[in-house]
Amino acid sequence: MSNQAGAKHREETLNVLTQTQMVLKEALNKLGYGEDMFELLKEPLRVMTVRIPVRMDDGSIRVFTGYRAQHNDAVGPTKGGIRFHPEVTEDEVKALAIWMSLKCGIAQLPYGGGKGGIVCDPREMSFRELERVSRGYVRAISQIVGPSKDIPAPDVFTNSQIMAWMMDEYSRIREFDSPGFITGKPLVLGGSLGREAATARGVTIAIQEAAKVKGIDLKGARVAVQGFGNAGGYLAKFMHDAGALVIGISDAYGALYDPNGLDIDYLLDRRDSFGTVTKLFKNTISNEELLELDCDILVPAAIENQITTRNAYNIKAKIVVEAANGPTTLEATKVLSERGILLVPDVLGNAGGVIVSYFEWVQNNQGLYWSEEEVDRRLKEIMVKAFHTVYDTARIRKIDMRLAAYMVGVRRMAEACQLRGWV
Repeated sequence: MSNQAGAKHREETLNVLTQTQMVLKEALNKLGYGEDMFELLKEPLRVMTVRIPVRMDDGSIRVFTGYRAQHNDAVGPTKGGIRFHPEVTEDEVKALAIWMSLKCGIAQLPYGGGKGGIVCDPREMSFRELERVSRGYVRAISQIVGPSKDIPAPDVFTNSQIMAWMMDEYSRIREFDSPGFITGKPLVLGGSLGREAATARGVTIAIQEAAKVKGIDLKGARVAVQGFGNAGGYLAKFMHDAGALVIGISDAYGALYDPNGLDIDYLLDRRDSFGTVTKLFKNTISNEELLELDCDILVPAAIENQITTRNAYNIKAKIVVEAANGPTTLEATKVLSERGILLVPDVLGNAGGVIVSYFEWVQNNQGLYWSEEEVDRRLKEIMVKAFHTVYDTARIRKIDMRLAAYMVGVRRMAEACQLRGWV
C-alpha cells in the first residue's frame, strides 16, 4: 500500500473522536504531561443519554434520542451548543465537547466544554413539534445543567427561538427566571447584541490576522465560502463589505461560482431559513469543485470531513480558515501544512460564538447589558490575542496550527486538574 493510499485508509477508518484524541495526546506530550492526564481528558467526565417521548401533530408518539456531554469542569462550568440533526452520534457529541474545552482554553474563558444533540430532522418537523422536542430535552437533562453547571447554546439547526423555549422550560422546572441557563436567546429574553453574527465575526477577525501574516491584502482577495447558513452567510457578507471578492458560496445542494465576485446581498435576500439558495440557479458547481477553486482564502463553514487526502493536494487557497467544526481531517491537515498553506483550525477560527456566549452569560449574571460596539470590541481583543498566541506557538515550535491550538487550549485545563488534585 502506498503512503497516500495508507493515509486515505487511516483517514476513513478513524472517527472524529479518535482523531481529536490523537491530537490531544500529542499536545499533552509536548506540554510535558503523562499518560494519566491524557486518560482523564480523552473522554468527557460525564455523558448523559436521554429518551424523549414527543406527541406529534398527527397524534402519534415518537421517541427521540438525545445526548449531553460535559468534558471537563476543572476551570468552571461546562459550555456548549445543542444540535438537532439526523446524524448526531454519541462519539460526535463527545468530540465536540472536547473541542469546546479547547476553544474556551484558547480564549481564556472560565469554562470547560460541553455539547448536546438530538437525533432528529427539524426540516421535517412542524413548529409545535420542534417546541415539544426542545422542552422534552430540557426536562430530560435538567438535573445536570444550570447557570453554574452547564450552559447550552444554539448549534446546527437550532436557533434563538429554540433557546427561548428551553430557557422557559428550565425556568418552570426551577421555579425562577434563569436567563443565564442558556445563551443565544432572543434579545428581549436576555440575549446579547452581536450574538447572532458572533461566530462569523470571529472568523472574519481570524481571516484578517491570517491575511496580515501571509501578506495578503483583503481588498480584492478572492474568497470561497462553503456553507451559507448562519456562519457562512454572515461571513460572506463581512468579507464582501471588507472589499474581498466572494467568488464562491455553497449550500447542501450545490455551489455558485463567479470569478468576478457574487452579489452577496442579493443571495442573502433569496436564501431560505435553512441557508439554501443554489436551487434557484441552473449554472451551479458541486461542493467538491468549490473547495478546489483558485482563490486566496477558503472557508469551510458547513460540515465535517470536507478536506481529506482525496482533495487536499488540489486545494489552491493560500489560507484555509475553518468556520465549521472538523472540516479538515488529520491527514489532510498534514498535507496542507507541508504545502505551505496556512490552516487556521476550528478551535481557534470559530471561537467567536462561545466568546460572545460568555459575554451574554456575564451580562445575564450582572443584569447589565452592553452595546453592540462594546461586544465587538471585546470580541476582537480576545480573538486577536488568541490568534497570535496560537500562531506564535506554531512558529516557535515548528508545528502546524492545529497542534499549536490544542496545546494552547488544553494547558489551562490540565493545570486546573493538577491543582485540584485530580491527577
